[in-house]
Amino acid sequence: MKRLMNLSLSLALVLILGACASSSPDVIQRGDAQHLSKVEDGVVLTVRPVVVDGSQSGIGATIGGVTGAVAGATRGGNNAESNVIGLLVGVAGAAAGNAIERFATREDAVEVLVQLKGGERRAVVQAKGEQALVPGDAVILITTGGKVRIAKAPK
Repeated sequence: MKRLMNLSLSLALVLILGACASSSPDVIQRGDAQHLSKVEDGVVLTVRPVVVDGSQSGIGATIGGVTGAVAGATRGGNNAESNVIGLLVGVAGAAAGNAIERFATREDAVEVLVQLKGGERRAVVQAKGEQALVPGDAVILITTGGKVRIAKAPK
């Protein structure tokens, strides 16, 4: 029962941390607020769905490994047996925690190919936002601090 509770707590923590990260064009990072941005006009050529792979920061592996090691070490009979079981369950917990973190932080996104007014083309991958972009849409590319997002051009 305690092991299930520890695993549930680890999973919840990874999911909460994963939910904090977003590459949505509708979410502006605090550090980007009140900074001058470069804006370029363009037209959408293509839009295709992609998946942004989840992060592997090590937090999930660490939480899973520690939780597994503690849970496994308390199951063994003698001290040596407890250590071996703790090690094995810790390694399994680390692998599971890493996989959970990676899955929890995956994002559905779109790759948008844009033709700028000067003839240059740009490809931008961004999370799906409120605005659905389709080929032929007039858009603006907004660059702030090296990050680019695409939004429909104001009419």
